[in-house]
Amino acid sequence: MIQGSMVAIVTPMHPDGAIDYDAFDHLIEWHISSGTDAIVVAGTTGESPTLSEQEHCHLVKHCVATVSGRIPVIAGTGSNSTREAIFFTQYAKENGADACLLVTPYYNKPGQEGLYQHFKLIAETVAIPQILYNVPARTGCDLLPETVSRLADIDNIIGIKEATGDLDRGRQVLEMCAERISIYSGDDATALDLMLAGARGNISVTANVAPAQMHEMCRLALIGDRESASMMNARLAGLHNVLFLESNPVPVKWALFELGLIKQGIRLPLLELNKAYRIPLREAMKHAGLDR
Repeated sequence: MIQGSMVAIVTPMHPDGAIDYDAFDHLIEWHISSGTDAIVVAGTTGESPTLSEQEHCHLVKHCVATVSGRIPVIAGTGSNSTREAIFFTQYAKENGADACLLVTPYYNKPGQEGLYQHFKLIAETVAIPQILYNVPARTGCDLLPETVSRLADIDNIIGIKEATGDLDRGRQVLEMCAERISIYSGDDATALDLMLAGARGNISVTANVAPAQMHEMCRLALIGDRESASMMNARLAGLHNVLFLESNPVPVKWALFELGLIKQGIRLPLLELNKAYRIPLREAMKHAGLDR
């Protein structure tokens, strides 16, 4: 079972936008030594929208090779094109990924039956564990609990990343599906409450900068230690919020640069963090014990 603190890892880049694989390798080693329970590569936080097909595939392959079986690697393989999602998912399987994360199709806004058929075909075509990903604020498309419940009957659909930030929605998915698939939070600010309600972990942005703390918070939540987990989460709460003052991954890449872990590289149309947000982010980092 994949559970705990799963980092939605950034893709480090040089100032010219080229992928910085040396920095990527250092981040992977830092996460493994810090207790991160799994790595999600080539997802939203990894700037998948602006990776070329070749870059996307090579990044997944490189991550799997670098991790070398020490923790699970979950490859982001979703697309608004079913054919493209199958291609990326098949590539991830052939190159050793442990599971795939498939975001709902964005922009073309399919209905619930279209969503069901999309995910069903990918699962039936590629024999690898698959995690659905619902983030309607980004995609304009909402995978409803009733559709998740239908998909939960497909053997290799093993989980869903529920990133609405709506605890009532999360609890509804848990009630309908938790006996068949794992539910993961995709929203750092509400992850603790969802785990205490029965979710199996958190696919996290905050874990990029506070991997040890996020691992421990998730561990405590999963064993039901509400008091200790809440104390740990209170130190991270500021980060959960300020890391979304601008579109992810703008703030988290700037925070990692501040920590000396990556260069200032990000691809258009995203830009480095607005100066107005740097002081509150530094303060949240300090409160979480992340001073350089």
